Amino acid sequence: MAEARATQGSGRQRGTDRRTFVTPEGVDLKLDIATIGERAGAFMLDLTVIVLTLVVLTIVLLLVLMGTGKALAQILLMIWLLGFFALRNGYFAIFELGPRAATPGKRLMRLRVVARDGSRLRGHQVVARNAMRELELFLPLSFLAYQSSAGMATFATGLFGLLWTGIFLLFPFFNRDRLRVGDLIAGTWVVRLPRRSLNHSVASRAEPEQARYAFTDAQLSVYGEFELQKLEEVLRRNDEYSMIVVARTIRERLGMAGVEGDEHGFLEAYYTALCQRLERNMLFGKRKKDKYQH
Repeated sequence: MAEARATQGSGRQRGTDRRTFVTPEGVDLKLDIATIGERAGAFMLDLTVIVLTLVVLTIVLLLVLMGTGKALAQILLMIWLLGFFALRNGYFAIFELGPRAATPGKRLMRLRVVARDGSRLRGHQVVARNAMRELELFLPLSFLAYQSSAGMATFATGLFGLLWTGIFLLFPFFNRDRLRVGDLIAGTWVVRLPRRSLNHSVASRAEPEQARYAFTDAQLSVYGEFELQKLEEVLRRNDEYSMIVVARTIRERLGMAGVEGDEHGFLEAYYTALCQRLERNMLFGKRKKDKYQH
């Protein structure tokens, strides 16, 4: 397994956002770091979802509180506070732990979270980067809101809270990878990936895509039935990150490493050609179960 590494790409132009990102498979994805505006936009979209969900839960809670005693009302208020805490922390962590490693806001902005060392994004990294958001933003703002509602807020308290939050919010402006403190601690990047679309089944687009590529018999003999099945899973899952990794891995194995772009079309064409070759060989009693069988 190739050593994973993620460093600034050699020969990149000054001021660009391209970074070298080598996966454990040895594939350099050359990812683009998300801009501050893109990250802010994704966060605002996610925050809108959280607020709308919180409004609905609050309305439900108020309906439950009607006619209840003071003691019960305090218990329900504690449940509301705990629910809000779980919502704003669990929302980001659950979505980023998924296969797309992105919240709905990030997906709309074509962003995702990746580990800076090139390895698979791990659970403790997602938890760490999102736990820091509580310290960076929600905790001081919640403290200020509580102080204000209790009539205990002072000018010094408000100024301290705003300065605390401001320092963390401005942190991405002072590093070239636009990292939050949470990203720095967790070892993550937020990157921009090209969006692919798979509106039809693999078979329905086989011929148009296959006509754009030609594979030799030697190139088709590299893989077998097991790899064909995995390739079909990648195409149906339609995850742009997985398609980029798989396409570049196959291209390097076939001696086509210098060719880039159109990973989706390339995978569809190779899938179709490989499927036809394996089916043709089976007619003559020849089966290739996987790439290790010669």
